Amino acid sequence: MKAVILAAGQGTRIRAVHGERPKCLIKVDDETILDHQIDGLSKAGINEIAIVVGYEKQQIIRHVQTRFGRRASRIHFIENPAFALTNNIYSLWIARDWLKGDGFACLNADVIFDPKILNSALRAGSPISMIVDPEWRDETMKVIIDNGEIVQMSKKISQSEFSGTYIGITVFDQLINPRFFAKMQDLIDAGRVNEFFNVAVQELVDEGLRVGFTTTGGAAWAEIDDPLDLTFAQQNVFPQLALAATE
Repeated sequence: MKAVILAAGQGTRIRAVHGERPKCLIKVDDETILDHQIDGLSKAGINEIAIVVGYEKQQIIRHVQTRFGRRASRIHFIENPAFALTNNIYSLWIARDWLKGDGFACLNADVIFDPKILNSALRAGSPISMIVDPEWRDETMKVIIDNGEIVQMSKKISQSEFSGTYIGITVFDQLINPRFFAKMQDLIDAGRVNEFFNVAVQELVDEGLRVGFTTTGGAAWAEIDDPLDLTFAQQNVFPQLALAATE
């Protein structure tokens, strides 16, 4: 099992408080979001990690090399040179050769989470499994669940329809890898480089693929996309993560 962290974006909505730095380098206590993600993956037994970089890529590379020392030799960097013109579907597609033939966890670089959330997802056993929170969160992707499977995912799902909030982490089984990236290739070839990669997952669902899910189980997480998200995380999530780390 590998992991890929999608960290190429510019994070324009949070620059007012974070300046010209990638979102993944936002400090959480004395560590960054990226530090927490890499440490969480390591606790789950995943040490082969790729980070797709673009905006201010050298900041991320320098930080990882400084923070992780010898461990950094197992952290790979894949550049999305078109980061300013594309969305995360293109970043994940660029990582296809590195991921070829493997199962993998895919993380948006702006999500911070209690590591035990990831542990349960890695044991889900579905071809594709998304991590969801049963509670509503504004401005994030929602899912509709029917008969124990995710049947729809979109930011346009209303509160009256939704079954859960997607937290930005998806696990792909090794066997679905070729079919998933073939679907991604079709979308890229069609010029749909400004989509979320979840569009490819939705198309597979529409073709009959079972997409499962695990839940956060009440554990702390946050997607940090703008200053309000950061304030929420500072007040409600970071203290819980610090407490969980001592248990």
